[in-house]
Amino acid sequence: MAKKERVSETPATAMLRDQGIAFTEHPYDYEPHGGALRSASELGVDPFCVVKTLIMQDQDAKPLVVLMHGNCKVSTKNLARQIGAKSVVPCDTEVAQRHSGYLVGGTSPFGTRRSMPVYIESSILALPRIYINGGRRGFLVSLKPEVCTQLLGAHPVACALTDAA
Repeated sequence: MAKKERVSETPATAMLRDQGIAFTEHPYDYEPHGGALRSASELGVDPFCVVKTLIMQDQDAKPLVVLMHGNCKVSTKNLARQIGAKSVVPCDTEVAQRHSGYLVGGTSPFGTRRSMPVYIESSILALPRIYINGGRRGFLVSLKPEVCTQLLGAHPVACALTDAA
């Protein structure tokens, strides 16, 4: 079961508090390479409601943030087409960390070091609540999905691939 302790402030939680956004904290035991499926299992929530924050880049190496369901993958081809890019690929770990200011596995779309365009899988916006990284490994925050469009200016896209593995 999830740990029940207060996690120290992160740039993400500071931004949410500064903006008056209501959220709840959900620390859990982080496991390297466990990903969204592990955190969903640890917290006892549907992986479809856990939103992973992915740092990607276009053909010109311009970074962007993609918010995707925990149990889905990104169709980079569909994403590129929808955002008017020739191609989109995930950033290397070091590059992603440099752009976001967060360690991979603890990346939040809130309070990033660098301002980047944010794209959100449109079906996420239909959920009543989402669980998204709070800026530290082993730490999710739960909030209403519309916060992503209101606070981050996230643009809805349809690029989810269900993991059929």
